[in-house]
Amino acid sequence: MATADKEQLITIPMVDADEAHTLVSSGYGYLDVRMSEDFYKGHATGAQNIPYYVYVAPQGREKNPHFEEEVAALYGKESHLIVGFKNVRNLQGGYRAFLQSATQQPTNDEQPSVN
Repeated sequence: MATADKEQLITIPMVDADEAHTLVSSGYGYLDVRMSEDFYKGHATGAQNIPYYVYVAPQGREKNPHFEEEVAALYGKESHLIVGFKNVRNLQGGYRAFLQSATQQPTNDEQPSVN
């Protein structure tokens, strides 16, 4: 990671539930990243479900290996979305910049970027 003086912090806007309703009504997509069984128990009208985790057990969680491809199949990089992630980081320059980086060392704990 870059040194602190070179880092540019990008704030991902947080919205409350009322604002989320307004945004969805105005054309935003609602990406529900919960596991399918939770989604089917109840979800926002019009929400699309792409689980980030496919399995959760006491010994650990298994991430959806196709998450990014599934999101890309439904939404473009310029799509406006409401998503329930925590600890999100947006990758400046997108995936291509990541591939071109000399220091690409992803870990299994990193959250995916939805661009």
